[in-house]
Amino acid sequence: MGDAKKQFRRTHLSRSCERKFLVRSKAMVHPWCRAWNNGLVICCLLVFVLLGGVRIARAGGGPENVLLVVNSESPVSLAVANFYQSLRQIPDSNVLYLAWDPKEQVTDVDRFREKILLPIIEHLARQGALEWIDCVAYSADFPWGIELQKDIERFAEEHPELLPPRRPGTPDKEKNTDEPASARWPRVLTPRGSLNGLTYLYAGVLARRPDYYLSLRVNQYMRRAIPEQKELPTLGFNSRLQFDEHGNLAKQGERYLLSMVLAVAADEDTRGNTLEEIFEYLRRSAAADASFPRGTIYFVQNGDIRSRTRDPAFPEVVEALHKLGVRAEIVRGIMPENKPDCQGVMMGTAQFDWARSGSTILPGAICDHLTSLGGVMTKSAGQTPLTEFLRYGAAAASGTVTEPFAIAEKFPLPTIHLHYARGCSAAEAFYQSVYGPYQLLIVGDPLCRPWANIPVVKLKDLPEGKTVRGVVTLRPEAHFPRPGLPPPIGGGQVDHFEWFVDGRLVGRSGPNEPFVIDTTKWDDGYHELRVVAVETGLIASRGGLVVELTSDNFGDQISVNLQTPQVRLGQPVRVHVESPGALAVVVRQNGRVLARSVGEKADFEIDSRKLGVGPVRLQAIGLGGPGRPGNTISRPMDVIIERE
Repeated sequence: MGDAKKQFRRTHLSRSCERKFLVRSKAMVHPWCRAWNNGLVICCLLVFVLLGGVRIARAGGGPENVLLVVNSESPVSLAVANFYQSLRQIPDSNVLYLAWDPKEQVTDVDRFREKILLPIIEHLARQGALEWIDCVAYSADFPWGIELQKDIERFAEEHPELLPPRRPGTPDKEKNTDEPASARWPRVLTPRGSLNGLTYLYAGVLARRPDYYLSLRVNQYMRRAIPEQKELPTLGFNSRLQFDEHGNLAKQGERYLLSMVLAVAADEDTRGNTLEEIFEYLRRSAAADASFPRGTIYFVQNGDIRSRTRDPAFPEVVEALHKLGVRAEIVRGIMPENKPDCQGVMMGTAQFDWARSGSTILPGAICDHLTSLGGVMTKSAGQTPLTEFLRYGAAAASGTVTEPFAIAEKFPLPTIHLHYARGCSAAEAFYQSVYGPYQLLIVGDPLCRPWANIPVVKLKDLPEGKTVRGVVTLRPEAHFPRPGLPPPIGGGQVDHFEWFVDGRLVGRSGPNEPFVIDTTKWDDGYHELRVVAVETGLIASRGGLVVELTSDNFGDQISVNLQTPQVRLGQPVRVHVESPGALAVVVRQNGRVLARSVGEKADFEIDSRKLGVGPVRLQAIGLGGPGRPGNTISRPMDVIIERE
C-alpha cells in the first residue's frame, strides 16, 4: 500500500493540492447537464455514423494524424498552411480548404457549425479518416470567437426549469413575460467559445448537447488527481479513445478531437502576429522536437488573483519536474526577469511587456498568463494578448476569448508542463490540463514535442530504384534515441508499426512482423509510403519514415513539364501534362482540382493566387481511358510562389 501511495504521488498532482486552487463556484452545473441528457437522447446521425464501430488503437500524434484546415479566401491562411505543410510534412490528403471571409473574426454558433465544423466532420467521414486523424489544426484567418447565444436561448426556452431561480426582488415570469429565460443565465458562463475549444468538443456541439457550455468539467481527457485515473497519469491522445465520467478509458463514452490554431494574423483590426513572426515560431517549434532542452520552466507568483488562482499547485509540479530531470523554478514578480533560459512560462497578470523582462523564450516553450482578454484578438480589447509570447518565440500560447472570471477550470493547470516534459505534444499537454476548454484559444504548433522519445525508423528490403510491382513485402525496424520513461508512461520499445499510402492508413504490423502490400491495387505512378513506429506505454511517441515509390503494374505513363517552377504571386504557373490514352488530365494541389482538360494532353495556366505564397506541391493525373484499369499519377511538382 505504501508503494502504491508513493507511485500515486510521483505521477499525480495531489487531490488536496488540486482542491486548493480550483475555484468552487456556481459554474459547476453538472445537475443541469444530467437533467438535460436524461431528456435529450437525440444526437446528430452523422456523429453516430462516425463514432460507431471504430476500434480503439494506441495513442500518439504525428503529421499523419493532423488535418490542416485552410481558408481558401485568405492569402495569409494559404501562406501559413503552405509553410506548415512543408515544415511538418503533412500529407497532401490531410489538407482541407474551406471558404471564409477573413474579416469575420467572430461568428455565431450556427454559422460555425454549418460552414466550418460540419464540413470538417463530413470530410473526415468521407475519407474514413477518423481512423487516423487526431488533431484539427486551423491555419490563419478563421473566426477565433464563436458566440453561443443561440444555443443558450434554445436551451433556456425549452428547459427554463433547469435555470437558476430569479434573484430576490425581480418580477416573476407572469409579471415580466418580456424577459427571456436566458436572462437567468449564470454570469460566470460567459456565452462565447473559441474556435479550437468547440472543435475539440465537436460531438456535443454538433448535437447541440448543452454539456459543452454548461459543464466546466466536460473534458474527460483531462488528467485529474483522483484515484480512478491512477493508472493513467499522462496519456497520449487518440481520437478513437472514449472516456467515462471519471476519465477512465471506456467502451462507450466521450470522444474528442485535439485542435489548435496555427496563427492569428496581424492587420489593422487584429493584434496578431506578422507573417515573419508566424514562420519563425513555427520553425523554432519544429526544430525543438526531441531536443530534450536544458532550459528552465518558470512559474511566476504575485498577489494578483490571476496568479493566486493557480500558484498553490506550483511547488508540487516543480518537484515532479525535477524528478524528470527538467529544470523548474518558482519566481516572484510579473514576469521572469533577466532569465536567458525560459523553456516554459506560467504567469498571472493582465499586462506585460516581454521585451522589458530581459528574458529569452527558448524554442519549444509553452507560455500563458491567466487573464480575461488574452485570447480576444481585437485591437480595442485591452490587456496583453497571447500573441505577445509567440512574437518572442514561444511554440504555443493560450488565452480566453471573453471574460472568464478567473475560474481555474477554464485555464491550463500547472500540470501542463509536466505532461509536456513527459513527452506529450503541445496539443496533448494543453487538453490534459484544462477541465473546461470551450473558451480557451490555443495558438501555435500542435505537434511540438521537445521531450518526446521519437523513434527512428528504417525500412529493409526496399526495392531497388523504388519502382514496385505486384506484391511487396517490407520489413521495418526502429530504435529509440533514449531509454524512455518507465512504464506505464513510457517504454522505449516499439509497440507496433502503422502503414500509410498517400496519407491513408492501410494497416498495422507488430514490431517484428513484415508487412505485405499488393501494389496491383494502386494506380500506376507516384505514391508516398509512410511507415510509423509507435512506442509502448501511455505516451506512445511516434516517429516515421517517408518513402517515395513508383508503381508500374499496367504500363500507364504520364509526363509533366513544369515551365515556371518559381513565380511571383499573381503570375500564372504554367505546366504541360501528357498521359497517353487518358480520357482527361487534371492538375491538383492537396486533393483539390485546380485545372482540368478533356483529352490525353494539355497546357495549363494556374492562378498562383489560388495557391498562396511559399512552397507548393502540384500533381498531374491522367484519368482512366480505354484499356486502362485506373488513373496515372505524376511525381509532385515543387513550385515556389514569391510575394508580389
